[in-house]
Amino acid sequence: MARKAAGRPPEETLSLWKREQALLKTLVVDRDTEAWQRDPAFSGLQRVGGVDVSFVKGDSVSACASLVVLSYPELEVLFVDGNGVLHHRGFGVACHLGVLTDLPCIGVAKKLLQVDGLENNALHKEKIRLLKAGGDSFPLMGGSGTVLGMALKSHDHSTKPLYVSVGHKMSLEAAVRLTHGCCKFRIPEPVRQADIRSRDYIRRTLGVQGAPALQPERSKKAQRPKACPQGVSEEPAVSCCVVNCSVKSTWQRTEPTCQSP
Repeated sequence: MARKAAGRPPEETLSLWKREQALLKTLVVDRDTEAWQRDPAFSGLQRVGGVDVSFVKGDSVSACASLVVLSYPELEVLFVDGNGVLHHRGFGVACHLGVLTDLPCIGVAKKLLQVDGLENNALHKEKIRLLKAGGDSFPLMGGSGTVLGMALKSHDHSTKPLYVSVGHKMSLEAAVRLTHGCCKFRIPEPVRQADIRSRDYIRRTLGVQGAPALQPERSKKAQRPKACPQGVSEEPAVSCCVVNCSVKSTWQRTEPTCQSP
């Protein structure tokens, strides 16, 4: 049973959160820090993870966070379904998670956050239309003259771009290349898997309608979606393609934790 929507946090709490965000922002590193990041084929990268949070419809208190690692044995890079420096205060969830874990982190958003003069206007839509093939991109330059991220056509059959931004300990150029390399469909595979599993957990444990059940993968011949598909196998053996290096996933099934703050 979903809880009633919680009210807006007190101004004192909001001010505290903003101060903490501003402090952590000073720790963000926006350059490549690992040798594999500077390699055109990302040689040496062995682990790619994704984080996603699914919220319960009609409940502003409970949520389910899911982490998926598509290789073994440890997490080395995080994709976050959200923004990095492309943010109202220059410090989105991808920066926050990257700084606190001290891991290279990439922000990947499905919608444009309209900050610093960025708008989803006719000019922006025309630039999207000119993206012809997977890997094509254009910079997101704000009114201040700062490039906040890149709009990336992640898959040949995608009609909508992804918005990639620096999270932590990786340059924007490397972040865009790695994001494209991890896209079997529109959404980077680690984030896609995390999103599917967090929503499925909510559906199974809370009985929330509308969250998709896990379903078998379609054949390769049928896998030509314009957007990411809705189902994956219960015990997947997925591959995460990092540029020219195919990394087989070792999947160990664990139950995500869903609890109220």
